[in-house]
Amino acid sequence: MPKRVFLIVLDSLGIGAMPDADRFGDEGSHTLGAICHHEAFYAPTLSRLGLFHIEGAGTATQEAAVASYARMQEMSAGKDTTVGHWEIAGCISEHAFPTYPNGFPEELIRAFERVCGRRVLCNRPYSGTQVIRDYGQQARDSGALIVYTSADSVFQIAAHEESIPVQKLYRCCEIARNMLTGEHGVGRVIARPFTGDYPFTRTPRRHDYSLTPPKDTILDRLNSHGYTTIGVGKINDIFAGKGIAESYPTQNNAHGMELTRTLMDRDFEGLCFINLVDFDMTYGHRNDVEGYARAVSAFDAWLADALKGLRDEDVLIITADHGCDPSTPSTDHSREYTPLLIYGKPIRSGINLGTRQCFADIAATVLAYFGISSDGLDGSSFLPQIIK
Repeated sequence: MPKRVFLIVLDSLGIGAMPDADRFGDEGSHTLGAICHHEAFYAPTLSRLGLFHIEGAGTATQEAAVASYARMQEMSAGKDTTVGHWEIAGCISEHAFPTYPNGFPEELIRAFERVCGRRVLCNRPYSGTQVIRDYGQQARDSGALIVYTSADSVFQIAAHEESIPVQKLYRCCEIARNMLTGEHGVGRVIARPFTGDYPFTRTPRRHDYSLTPPKDTILDRLNSHGYTTIGVGKINDIFAGKGIAESYPTQNNAHGMELTRTLMDRDFEGLCFINLVDFDMTYGHRNDVEGYARAVSAFDAWLADALKGLRDEDVLIITADHGCDPSTPSTDHSREYTPLLIYGKPIRSGINLGTRQCFADIAATVLAYFGISSDGLDGSSFLPQIIK
């Protein structure tokens, strides 16, 4: 029977500050801890799999875990989506992407304006919802682009869809991506279209333009061995399409879960790599504890049904790429450990893998499951400890 792996990234569901969190201003951050005591949080399926058995995640129930589990430590020099996903896929980023706490250099912005033929507003670190409240009307009236950043390595461009249609905004992002290389090689350029009247609403037509991973990842390795590689959500954006055979963008978590469930009913052999972004984008960055708790509860309810769709040789992996504690004053990502749950008929139950030294162990383990060498990629396989 064909082997399939479903690798789900719950974007930003960290489980406690890493030892070097103070270097990032994230001491005491604990994304799961911030939401798990809220009355809106209800996650019996994740709990049954073993989420709270993971060191530092919370208080474990008396019930034995039905999945194997671990606490994952990030080795990359960062705490953003791009480096987190690249590391999960077997590529540790030893050097941090550049950040711009005072905005981008004036000469860079002027050059961008000349090529795009449009004026730039803002050019400072900003909350994505607040920036369209403060600059949205001016952008809508003038046809200008709102450029802003955050504590992460991002060049974000917001535009009102009435004054700059989405395809033109995407073209401006492509221009920025081509310009932002070398010393200004930010991790992502992000299109942030918005619509309506003040205070305006961001639309689901966000699009990310990442750098290409500097070396092959699990996606390239599986692809070269003839296995299907499927990206759901912004996976294709994060890897700049490298190694991905099929891509299914999503509008939100619900759409991503629906697509994943459909793919579970499809015949293929290989990897389905899924990012569920709402935890981070809609709740973590907006310090919405209740919304985050409800989103995890909705995922848990979906998961209970999805487990029924797993076939005899299927393996399900649930993890995260960083933290984004919604209970702290910061609205940025947080440097946290992430959870790992790995489940399926081929996998032993209740194996505590402790704290793994890098996210890339996931990639090495998946490749080992398919009988493929991980030489040249980062990470070490833990498959022998968990395979039946």
